[in-house]
Amino acid sequence: MSRVYYLTASGTDAAFGRNDQRDFPVEYRRLLGLISSEGHIEVLRGRLRRFPDRLIDDWLKELEDLQMIEAKPASEKGDITLTALRAPRLPPLQDEDSTRLATRTVIAGSTLLRSGSFVADERVAHLPPVGKPPSETRVLLVEDDESQALLGELRLSLAGYQVRTVGSAKALSRTLRMDERPDLLLLDIMLPDGDGFDILGKVRGWPEFATLPIVMLTAKAELSDIHRGLALGADGYITKPYSKEQLAEVISRVLKHDQPQPRGTGPVPGKQIFTAAHE
Repeated sequence: MSRVYYLTASGTDAAFGRNDQRDFPVEYRRLLGLISSEGHIEVLRGRLRRFPDRLIDDWLKELEDLQMIEAKPASEKGDITLTALRAPRLPPLQDEDSTRLATRTVIAGSTLLRSGSFVADERVAHLPPVGKPPSETRVLLVEDDESQALLGELRLSLAGYQVRTVGSAKALSRTLRMDERPDLLLLDIMLPDGDGFDILGKVRGWPEFATLPIVMLTAKAELSDIHRGLALGADGYITKPYSKEQLAEVISRVLKHDQPQPRGTGPVPGKQIFTAAHE
């Protein structure tokens, strides 16, 4: 059964620096800070994707033994909404996490300038393999520019993937709420009714989609944008313009496919089971 963690009085004191934390393990401080924002087990796993689930569970059990947190069964959440409101503000990063994120941002920026794509290997390392071939893999493309959407659909189809396209945050909310969960989300940053980073943060705060593989599509590669995306839980970046080979390589690495399908072996565009339909 899914569970939600809550801070006890002593956990609250530790999370907000009301006692001496000099000898308090960073793993505990990090978890307490996250639980103060959202304590659902799947959300915690999504936020801490660079650690294996087993280790996160062990740390949570230790905090329970220390009586700093308590667990209750999770209740069902309401419908996911990705428009209007900004994503919840996350607690401040621990010093070592800030340093690590800054380093990863610089690496990602130089990699994007050199190759046009970047995979957050630390996060991807603990994502389970998708467990099915590209021809059965469902990719949801969020792109408001019609020509870019059609081009993305074509390239995903040529790479052998099933694809559906939506063009707004509202349409994305409806699709995630009503359709089968996709295997990967390709998310444009600039949408007519929402900011891609806010959407990323909201999706990562939703238990059903907290560990959904998400790759950002962007025409911008400023370090500040890269930093924000990685902090919110992006699994990869692809800069525009991009090729089918770049797209297939990133998706295959994130989903742990053996290799991208060769050119010409994928389904014919418009004939996918997961229908390509721009909304």
